[in-house]
Amino acid sequence: MFENTESLLKQIALGEDSVLEFKTIEFKGERVSVPHRNSMADELAAMANTASGVLVLGVEDRSRRILGLPKDKLDVVETWVRDICNDLIEPQLDCIIRKIRVTAEDGSAKVIIRIDVPRSLFVHQSPGGYFCRIGSSKRQMRPDVLARLFQQRSQTRLIRFDEQTIPKADCQILEEGLWKRFKTVLSPVDSQEFLGKMKLISMDEDGLMRPTVSGVLMASKSPESLIPSAYIQAVCYRGLERNAAHQLDAKDIIGPLDVQVLEGCNFVARNMRVYAIKAPHRIETPQFSMNAVFEAIVNAVAHRDYSIYGSKIRLHLFSDRLELFSPGAIPNTLTVDSLTERQSARNELLTSLLARCPMNVDVMGSQRSYLMDKRGEGVPIIIMESERLSGRKPEYRLLDEAELKLTIYAAECPHDSIAV
Repeated sequence: MFENTESLLKQIALGEDSVLEFKTIEFKGERVSVPHRNSMADELAAMANTASGVLVLGVEDRSRRILGLPKDKLDVVETWVRDICNDLIEPQLDCIIRKIRVTAEDGSAKVIIRIDVPRSLFVHQSPGGYFCRIGSSKRQMRPDVLARLFQQRSQTRLIRFDEQTIPKADCQILEEGLWKRFKTVLSPVDSQEFLGKMKLISMDEDGLMRPTVSGVLMASKSPESLIPSAYIQAVCYRGLERNAAHQLDAKDIIGPLDVQVLEGCNFVARNMRVYAIKAPHRIETPQFSMNAVFEAIVNAVAHRDYSIYGSKIRLHLFSDRLELFSPGAIPNTLTVDSLTERQSARNELLTSLLARCPMNVDVMGSQRSYLMDKRGEGVPIIIMESERLSGRKPEYRLLDEAELKLTIYAAECPHDSIAV
């Protein structure tokens, strides 16, 4: 959009519209006094909620005159904008801020600041509420419009969230060694054609190829760099309570989703107790079925709602239970009671990729060749194997319609056994 200064100046001459906004800047001492910080935050959030756009500082909106900004105040203005994006908009807004030298109508040299605001993956709230742009002005969204926008940017949209492109992301972030594992003898030879057919990359609204959410989650080394909540927070506690003073082990598990599954299973295996008895041969009883743990973690990374900003998967281990929290309500018409009988995928692209991802966890009892089974056997395995081991049925609970909690109870210490 407005790829060079000449095209930007031509658009400025035409005036504001849905994707272009002007602001004059006034100062009081060493700080910006006009516009107000809250008003500026509302404008930026409205643009991100609507479409990719450009906000230009140093241009009078009615006359379209280029007033410019004092050169000694450019850094002050840049810091002001950055602080607004970080502190007054939730979730934080990522913008590109550029200082541009232009020639005004009278021939004088001026400096303006251009702020490129990408259409966001998320719905942003600013101090005034939730705004969108209609023409050259912002409007507070009615409840029905806001609800529809949340739906469009989450699992119920026609283009699902896991298929959306990530603004500003470069396709080079996708690692060849990671996406090549999805190729078959029937796959296109051309790399870009293959990535497009697999929806690991897609064209954004500006006609540029960008990696998708699923592409980043499965084929980049650090998904959390672009999707900050895409990781597992694993903590092992001494005893029965969640108490930071009683932590035995903790790790933020990052990386591609298959690596997160592997490291999540390793974390549980490393921290759970295994009891051994001689009867007359040595018999070992682990606290948890690792096959059940594996299925639970795969389900968590596959079905969580990645559109919920700031919410990560939480894996908490106690002496008597394992708790796994997955962001997002149960998709579609599923209920907690119907999980064992029905299946529904929030992230269809992501689950299809996991179903083609080679098994990387050595789990006794699992017959899997690939990480995910699309026949819906995961939940029954979790329930049956855990109940067989501990004598207690695992429990699923939906917390405030925003998070699914799975509790797997630990096997009790057998009589005359020792912990190994």
